[in-house]
Amino acid sequence: MKKNYAFAIYILLVLHVRISAQSKQESQKGELHGNFQTDVQYYFRDKAIDPTGEFFPRERLLAAGFANFIFTQGSFSAGLRYENYQNNLLGLPEGYRGEGIPFRFIRFEKDGLDITVGNYYEQFGSGMIFRSFEERGLGLDNAIDGLRLRYKPAKGFHLKGVIGRQRLYFTKAEGIVRGVDAEINLNEALPGMENSAWLLSVGASFVSKFQRAADPVLNLPENVGASGGRFTLQRGEFGWNTEFVWKINDPSFDNGFIYRQGNGFLSTLTYAKKGLSLMVTAKRIENMSFRSDRNASLIDAQINFLPPTTKLHTYTLPALYPNAVQPNGEMGFQIDLSYNFKKGTTLGGKYGTTIAINYSDISSIDRQFVAKRPIFSTVNPGEVIDCTWAGTKGFVSNPFQRGPITYFKDLNIEIRKTISRSLKTTFTYYNFVYNQEVLEKGVTDAEIIQRGYQKLVYINAFVLETLYKIRPGHSLRTELQGMFTRQDRGDWLMALAEYSVSPHWFVAIQNSWNYGNPNPADRLHYTLGSVGYTLNTTRFQLNYGRQMRGIFCVGGICRVVPPSNGVTLTVTSNF
Repeated sequence: MKKNYAFAIYILLVLHVRISAQSKQESQKGELHGNFQTDVQYYFRDKAIDPTGEFFPRERLLAAGFANFIFTQGSFSAGLRYENYQNNLLGLPEGYRGEGIPFRFIRFEKDGLDITVGNYYEQFGSGMIFRSFEERGLGLDNAIDGLRLRYKPAKGFHLKGVIGRQRLYFTKAEGIVRGVDAEINLNEALPGMENSAWLLSVGASFVSKFQRAADPVLNLPENVGASGGRFTLQRGEFGWNTEFVWKINDPSFDNGFIYRQGNGFLSTLTYAKKGLSLMVTAKRIENMSFRSDRNASLIDAQINFLPPTTKLHTYTLPALYPNAVQPNGEMGFQIDLSYNFKKGTTLGGKYGTTIAINYSDISSIDRQFVAKRPIFSTVNPGEVIDCTWAGTKGFVSNPFQRGPITYFKDLNIEIRKTISRSLKTTFTYYNFVYNQEVLEKGVTDAEIIQRGYQKLVYINAFVLETLYKIRPGHSLRTELQGMFTRQDRGDWLMALAEYSVSPHWFVAIQNSWNYGNPNPADRLHYTLGSVGYTLNTTRFQLNYGRQMRGIFCVGGICRVVPPSNGVTLTVTSNF
């Protein structure tokens, strides 16, 4: 952390020199931009939602905040981010404790070369072998600390190179990450294709990690490489995007230290014209957990990002059952269709009607497990005390055959209808099949196959949202939600009302009632009130009430949200 402060001081000195030079030469003016956010929560003990006090913090008041400062002048930019966790909010990783400057960088461009030193975010292709990014809602930040080069040697050619170590809270992950990426836009690079109706680009990537190994039993690879190829083809209303990636054997905590190679396939077909859009996506991933620390878990030290093939739901009740991508193996598809019925037609009515249908189906991959490796006693060398797949290839798989285990199915139908100039409505129906054992509890395919059956949660849900403009600047938004299942926590109802006075104020109240919980003691109300005020680029929001336990996911990456009761103040600003 002392190095981070030293680097930050260096950036400030550089800024001082640049600003001083600017005062002498006004040809290029420098600009300083930034943003700030803080979240402060005060918790109340609530025995109804947390009987044992397992989730009640000792501090009672927790706070988390950050501030970004970025200076730009011509082709030069530099910045830093200060973060403060005293201590981190409930449900976010425990590694965020204390304060510091974990993100700082200097970047400049010269002769077509873009150079970044310090921290940066980057992505190759869809991210299946490399993506460094931040998702504050999850507490995920795997920024690289090192060197990045971007270069355009010719028209249509784009090259990238990265090397460094990943952020791990206020430290760095053990391994070193190296990678190169090349992409060619053939319509720009080849003179004969400049005016072609076919638009084509191709790309290729290679990423490797190095981590020392000293296991007394397993011969672990210290250098692990992954490569990938991709293309994007488009003509008129049609588009096709496909990527295939491959990784050498990478024994890790995630896969049980097996020596099987990994691979991933993602392909998307799209069609879009006025009033109609269609997207079909197919995906298969196998043994594609890729971390710079083979012993890491959860969201720590992830080198890659595995895109989900499911729709992200934001309404409160449907969001209780999200899909989490399974890096050890999953396959499935998604179909997304949207159609707009024109104004003046029978279904379109006076203002038109939009219907969106989305379906996704995710299952296990085919697995034929190999024989386990015996573990011998250290006392009696000939005695077998246990068996394990660690040190073996684990399984063989037919890539064209689906596995027997259902992970997630989602059918949702959304109808958006404008009733009048003052009233807009959205109605959505949901049908889920949810494998809670796999997606939340981490039960493996081998355990389910050995048991001979799977436990699934079947859910039906609906949401009716209305937006009514009372008069200029005043509007009322309401939500009525219902979710019904005979498994897990049973049936739910939820209602919300939000009144807004543009552009400054809003006030909202919502209540979620788990009236169908199999346990009468858990048939609770979760009431939450909110008020917010916005002044130019600064926003204040105050919440008070209960937070139900659940799973919060963004892009197929998830974290557990514990139950809580308290007051939350959020302040955001930018300049």
